[in-house]
Amino acid sequence: MRQDERAEALRGWVEHWLSRHRQDLGSVMAMPMISGDASFRRYFRLLLGRGSLIAVDAPPQHENSSAFVAIASALRAHAINAPEVLAVEREQGFLLISDFGDRLLLSALDETHVDLWYGRAMDTILRMQACQEVPGWTLPIYDRARLLDEMNLFPEWFVRRYLGLELSVHEHAVLDNALQWIADAVLQQPQGFVHRDYHARNLMVVDGEELGVIDFQDAVIGPLSYDLISLLRDAYIAWPRARVQAWIRQFAAAAGARGLLSEDGVASFAGDCDWMSVQRHLKVLGIFARLSLRDGKHGYLRDMPLVWAYLRDELAALPPLQALRQLVQERLFPAYLERVPDGRIDLA
Repeated sequence: MRQDERAEALRGWVEHWLSRHRQDLGSVMAMPMISGDASFRRYFRLLLGRGSLIAVDAPPQHENSSAFVAIASALRAHAINAPEVLAVEREQGFLLISDFGDRLLLSALDETHVDLWYGRAMDTILRMQACQEVPGWTLPIYDRARLLDEMNLFPEWFVRRYLGLELSVHEHAVLDNALQWIADAVLQQPQGFVHRDYHARNLMVVDGEELGVIDFQDAVIGPLSYDLISLLRDAYIAWPRARVQAWIRQFAAAAGARGLLSEDGVASFAGDCDWMSVQRHLKVLGIFARLSLRDGKHGYLRDMPLVWAYLRDELAALPPLQALRQLVQERLFPAYLERVPDGRIDLA
């Protein structure tokens, strides 16, 4: 079924559901698409006679609506502001959910308000740890195979396909050894609920003051540091290194107070964040390259320079990865700058 046919079918399903269950909302006046993200999902705002809702087109051959529904329910049960799922049509991959509006957290992050919003976002990460068991859904484990599969997007999609480089046998060995080091380090970290895409474009400002959490259907059980570095070392906004380190210490202290980190875990948490960041940023460079080359979504290329800046910064902080750092500094990053001459960002 073509996208326009799916949109028509989605509208028909919504109108039928409203006529049977929520006649008080009135009819559908318009249904503009408000976002098509990096996956196959599309979101439409239903402008109703009274109020609005969001209709989701999540093709079942590509997207798992069951996970979204179960995780949304679990989050809401633990007082986390996730959308309410009003109706589901699993066979076609249609959902009807509450509308959080259109103000992304990204738009609220300025010098005056960032501490407030990041404080709320970090508290939400800690509260999500109560959702490690989700009724009706088993959260996958962020295991070695998954970690390595993600990182291998970097040599395949970024290095080989995007940069057009063929690595030597020695360079392949350097990269492969580094990926194993990273997986080892990450798997030793404290584990818990991981949203997996927790950043300023997937968090919402609801009614001017509440934090809304969306796009959580790929949640797993994995490292406690993952969502935090997704938030603080966000591909779409950067803060001074010292300020990020202060937020990391704040989070670690709060996690220790809640019993999520031991005393030693609190002390080593900043290092955990560096290891987790390297894993995530290698993956993100591969994903952004794939989105451009395979899916024609070229806008993500604009965000690569910041991801590179994070990666270079993190590698410098991890002595076991100095061979990878040398490969990056001497071969990979220069090749990237040849393709994108203005692609250098240096973090403050």
